[in-house]
Amino acid sequence: MGEVRRLPMFPLGTVLMPSGFLPLHLFEERYRRMIVDLLEGDREFGVVLIRRGSEVGGGDERCDIGTRARVLEAREAPDGRWSVAAVGLERLCVHRWLPDDLYPWAEVRSMPDAPGPPVAEVAYQRVVGSLRKLLAGLAELGEPVAEMMFEVADDPGLGTFQLAALAPIAVHDRQRLFECGRATERVVLLEEMLGEAQEVVDIRLRGS
Repeated sequence: MGEVRRLPMFPLGTVLMPSGFLPLHLFEERYRRMIVDLLEGDREFGVVLIRRGSEVGGGDERCDIGTRARVLEAREAPDGRWSVAAVGLERLCVHRWLPDDLYPWAEVRSMPDAPGPPVAEVAYQRVVGSLRKLLAGLAELGEPVAEMMFEVADDPGLGTFQLAALAPIAVHDRQRLFECGRATERVVLLEEMLGEAQEVVDIRLRGS
């Protein structure tokens, strides 16, 4: 892991993956102040999933594995609310939560994948194909799904994060994938999750 740094934090009800796009609509005073401070600095902040609780008002229980993000664009509305576009940069681990200073802060470290054997290309392409098949089945059932002709990185380290973001799974399952320490582990868990989801879709398709 990298050096410890202090970072403003945004607990959310979603998981932001590296390279993922994050639209935000800020109306709470603490986060309106946060965006002003970010725009005056390096525009970087952390995003973590709220394990329990609400995005509004504080008092939430937060995951400690999240994403370092950067503000791409921010616009203030006449009523003081902000529309913000951000992108995920890299995975981080919270070393220590700090007392809130208007908005949440934490000491964080970068969290790259642990060293290990590379993902076999055939395994990576198999899980890509499994997701395309699952999305096609859901589309046939009339479900709103991600575009099945998606593109992901050639590098399985980043690509498995992108697949996890696209997969039609529960947010806490997405966090489980996100916390896997190696791309090989994400491939195995993705195959398992997509396989279970495909079984349900196949049953629904046979009954339709």
